[in-house]
Order: sequence, then C-alpha cells, then structure tokens
Amino acid sequence: MASSAPIPDLLSPPLPGTPAESSMAASQAIKPNALAALEHYKQKDASKVVVRFKSVGSAPVMKNNVFKVTAGNKFQAVIVFLRSQLGIKASDPLFTYINAAFAPAPDDTVGNLYKCFGTEGHLIVNYSNTQAWG
Repeated sequence: MASSAPIPDLLSPPLPGTPAESSMAASQAIKPNALAALEHYKQKDASKVVVRFKSVGSAPVMKNNVFKVTAGNKFQAVIVFLRSQLGIKASDPLFTYINAAFAPAPDDTVGNLYKCFGTEGHLIVNYSNTQAWG
C-alpha cells in the first residue's frame, strides 16, 4: 500500500513560487512580534502588591500585618519573608493560604495571584503553624 502523495520536507527551504514560500514569509513576519512578546514576558514586573497577612489558629499574630511586595516576586519570597517576621525556622511547619481557600504553589508570582484572587486592593495571605484547610 504505497501512498501517491509525497512526504513533505520540512527541513529544506521552500521552492520559489510554491504555496509553502508564502506561508514561510508570513511566519517570518510574525517572528519579530513573537520575539517582542517574549522579551516583554521576560521582564520582571516592578509594580507593588499590597499583601495582608492574617493568622489562623495558634499561629503568632503580627503587629504590622500589611506589606508591599514586588509583583514579579515568586510566592516563595513571601513565605521566606513571613518566616523571618514570625521568627519561624525553616524546619518548623508554616502553612499559607490565599483567601482562606487554597495553598498557592511557591513558584506562582505574587502579581498573578493578586490579579486572580486579590480582594479590595489586597492579596490576603492566611498563615498557620498547623494545617488549617484541606
């Protein structure tokens, strides 16, 4: 069962005057836009997000619970900062939640969490030294 259609050669440049040549030119026109979008995506967001910390259960309460965090920072930076403010060792448990609903991944950015789950101009981070929500 031999097929009569030729196998397309995707690695060789297209021949002049073929439909593949016009699609190749269109894809090259898109490349500068795609490269510009990638460069824009690589830039770190320098805007600030207001983060409000709320203790849950027997976790220690912070005197000042509102801080500004750079939106491009990973949530891991917020966890490290919170540990330093509370004086909790890295070996001690600390559970963090957004809006008392879910535990964010440490590699989520603060800006994305705020855009999706911010309330009244704040990103509310609940923290506990024991697991509070599933």
